[in-house]
Amino acid sequence: MLLHQWDVPVLIGFVGALIGSFLNVCIHRLPRGESVVRPRSRCPACFLPIRALDNVPVLSFLWLGGRCRRCRAAISYRYPAVEILNGIGYVLIWHRFGATPAAAVYAVFFSALLVVTFIDWDHQIIPNRITLPGIVIGLISAATVLAGGFADAVLGAVLGGGLLYAVAVISEWFLKKEGMGLGDVKLLAMIGAFLGWRAVLVTIFIGALTGSLIGLALMALRVRRREDPIPFGPFLALGAVAALFAGPELIAWYLRLGA
Repeated sequence: MLLHQWDVPVLIGFVGALIGSFLNVCIHRLPRGESVVRPRSRCPACFLPIRALDNVPVLSFLWLGGRCRRCRAAISYRYPAVEILNGIGYVLIWHRFGATPAAAVYAVFFSALLVVTFIDWDHQIIPNRITLPGIVIGLISAATVLAGGFADAVLGAVLGGGLLYAVAVISEWFLKKEGMGLGDVKLLAMIGAFLGWRAVLVTIFIGALTGSLIGLALMALRVRRREDPIPFGPFLALGAVAALFAGPELIAWYLRLGA
C-alpha cells in the first residue's frame, strides 16, 4: 500500500522531535559536565525519573500542562520548542535533499547547531564536545557523501576558524579584552567543514547582520545593557542554517546586486 503524501514528512517530523527530546538533555547537562546518557531523563526540580509516557515529545508537555507530574514544578517552554524546531528542521532537510546520506549528515549538523544555540545563549560557552567531533564528522562526510568535496570542506574549516580567530586576536589587541571566544572560532570551523568555504561567508554575513539588529533591539527594549555580552554562537548557527538551505541562492542574489 502506497504511503499517503503526508505520512513521510509527519514520520520524519516525529523522529526529529524525538531526537529533539534528547537534545534537551544535552542542552541541560553539557554545560554542567554531566553525562548525557546516564542517569535517564529526570525532573530538574525534584530529580525523579520521568516516565516514558510523560516523555513523548510535545504531547506530554501539553497533557501535563507544562508541569512535572510529581512535584508540579513548571517545565520550560524551551523543551517543546527544541523538539518542534528539530522536527521542522528534519522535514525541511528531507524536502531539500531527499532520502539521501547527505540529508542524514545535515540532520546531525542541524541538531548540533540547535544544541550550541541554546547553550551559548544561556551560558556563553560552546562545548568542545560538540564542535571538535563536529569538525571531524564534517570532513569525513565531505570526503564520502557530501557534494562539496573534501578540499572545499578543509578550506571551509580553515577559512571559518581562521577568520574568526583573526577577529578575536585583533579585537583583543585593540579593546584590551576578549572580544570573541574560541568557541565561536571552532563553531565556524565546524560550519565550514560541513558546508564549505562559500557558506562560511554567507554565515558570517547573516550572523553579523542579525546579531547586530537583535542586539540593538534588545538594548532599545532595555532587555540588555550595552556592556552585557551577547553570544555570537546563536547568530552563527542561524547564518549556517540559511547557508544550508539557501546558500547558493543567497550568493547569486548578492552577486546580482553588484552587477
